[in-house]
Amino acid sequence: MIQIDYPAPAQWPEVLKRPGMSVENLFGTVRAILNKVKAEGDRAVLAYEEQFDHVKLSALAVTEAEMQEAESLVDEDLKAAIRLAKQNIEAFHAAQRFEGCRVETQPGVTCWQKAVPIEKVGLYIPGGTAPLFSTVLMLAVPAKIAGCGEIVLCTPPGRDGKVHPAVLFSARVAGVNRIYKAGGVQAIGAMAYGTESVPKVYKIFGPGNQYVTAAKQWVSLRDVAIDMPAGPSEVEVLADETAHPAFVAADLLSQAEHGADSQAVLITTSEDLRQAVVQEVERQLPLLPRREIAARALENSKLILVRDMDEAIALTNAYAPEHLIIQTADYAQAAERVVHAGSVFLGPCSTESAGDYASGTNHTLPTNGYARAYSGVSLDSFVRKMTFQEITPEGLRRIGPAIQVMAANERLDAHKNAVTVRLENL
Repeated sequence: MIQIDYPAPAQWPEVLKRPGMSVENLFGTVRAILNKVKAEGDRAVLAYEEQFDHVKLSALAVTEAEMQEAESLVDEDLKAAIRLAKQNIEAFHAAQRFEGCRVETQPGVTCWQKAVPIEKVGLYIPGGTAPLFSTVLMLAVPAKIAGCGEIVLCTPPGRDGKVHPAVLFSARVAGVNRIYKAGGVQAIGAMAYGTESVPKVYKIFGPGNQYVTAAKQWVSLRDVAIDMPAGPSEVEVLADETAHPAFVAADLLSQAEHGADSQAVLITTSEDLRQAVVQEVERQLPLLPRREIAARALENSKLILVRDMDEAIALTNAYAPEHLIIQTADYAQAAERVVHAGSVFLGPCSTESAGDYASGTNHTLPTNGYARAYSGVSLDSFVRKMTFQEITPEGLRRIGPAIQVMAANERLDAHKNAVTVRLENL
C-alpha cells in the first residue's frame, strides 16, 4: 500500500486518483456486440455465451426444474442467512415508500405527486470469481416492494451451463419473475432491446466489469435507463488513534478482495495507527483464499496521514467514497460533516460487510466519485413520480393573468391564448 504524508490541498486530486478505467475506449467493441444482439436476438446472445463464457446453451431461460434443483443444493445455514438478509433489506426499503400530499399553491390551484412503479426492470448479476447472490436481494427486493410488474434477471452461467444455486435461490426468495443465462455486454443488449426470449425492460440495474459498464452507458443514450454509472468498488476508512488496527485492516482487505481494480484508502490522524494497520494487513493477507486478488488491489490503495480531523474530513469529501467507515472517538459528530459518500458506517462494529449483506441498507452504490451527485439504489430507483394538478375557475382567474404575461414575454402566443380563451368563457 502507498503511504502518503500530509498532502497539500493542491496535491489532493493526484493523491485521490482511482485506478484508471476509461470505458469510452470500449465503446467500439461494445457497440458491435450490442448491434448484433439487436439484429439477431437469441441467436447472437447464445453465440456470445459460447464465445465469452465458454458454454454452449440450447436456451437462455432458467427452467423450473433448475430452480428446484438449486433450492435443494443450497445448505440450510445459507438459506437462513439469505432469508434474514432479505427480511432486513425489505424492512429498510419498505420504510422508504413515498407518501405524497396535495398542495394548494393558490386557492383553486391544487398540485400533487404520485409514485408509480417502473413496469419492467432488468437486473444484471455478474458471474466471475464470486457468485453475487447478495446483489440479487439488493435489487430484486426493492423492485418487488415498488410494485414493478416484470423483474428480469440476467446472469452468466458456469461452464456446466448452470447458474450458481445461491443466485437462483435468492432470486426466488426475492420474487424475480424471469431468469436468463446471459452475461456481459450481450445480457445488457438483450434487456435493452429485447430478444425472442428476453423481454425488453425500461431500466437496467446492477454492477459489472468495464465492458458491462460501457454497455450500460451506451444503451442509456437512447434505449433504456440505468441505475448509475459505476466502476470498481472502493472503501475509505477514516480513523484516529482510538481505532482498532485489526478492524481497520480487515475492512481494507474485505474491499481489496473484490477485485484487482478495487481501491482501499485509509485517512488517519495517527502515524502509530497507520503503522499498526500495515502490520495487521501483512498478518491477515496471507490467510485469505483470495489473497492474490487482494494483494493486487492493495497496490492501488493508499494510507494517508493528515494533521487533524478537519483536514481528514475535507479530504474525505474530496474523495467521495462509495463506502466510508468512520472509526474515530467522535464518529457521530464526524459523520455530520460528511457530505460526499455513498454509504457510511459508524463506529468500530459497523463493518462494510454488514451493508454488503444483511443490515438492510443497499450495497449498489455510486463509485469513482459519483457520490458527489448520485445516490445509491433505493426504493425511489424503481419508481417514477408523476405530477398532477387540478385548477378550478377561481384558480385560473388567480394565476391566469400571470401565465398570459409570462407567455407573451417569451413570445409563445399559443400558450397565452390557451389561457385567454378559458378566461373569456368563464
